[in-house]
Amino acid sequence: MEKKNFIALIMSVIGGMLFALGMCMCLVSEWGTFNQGVVLGVIGVIELFITWMVYRKMSGKQPIKLNAKVIGKVIYGIIAAIVFGIGMSMTMVMENMMIPGIIVGIVGIVLLLCLIPMCIGLKDSNKVQ
Repeated sequence: MEKKNFIALIMSVIGGMLFALGMCMCLVSEWGTFNQGVVLGVIGVIELFITWMVYRKMSGKQPIKLNAKVIGKVIYGIIAAIVFGIGMSMTMVMENMMIPGIIVGIVGIVLLLCLIPMCIGLKDSNKVQ
């Protein structure tokens, strides 16, 4: 395993755990730790962002230049993740919303899958050489 991958692995596990614990603290009302959960979740997101920057730097990649296309992809990804989250919430939290929640969740998954060709693009593998 390369050093950059190992460092990214450790940093992303820490950031992911902080974020996940923060979200649990927000969502489990019996704990009474909503405000602390928000703070911990934000710290986890910041840690994941730092991980991303460190990995790009160690890989020798250029910084991402913000333009309308990049901002549009980010906004689309956020909306797709929210749709997926709404579907999950409908199935797990709301009563009598299992089937609609599954449908909304599947729509969210499809929206998230559409990010792959948006960001990476599609290549024609049937070209004759």
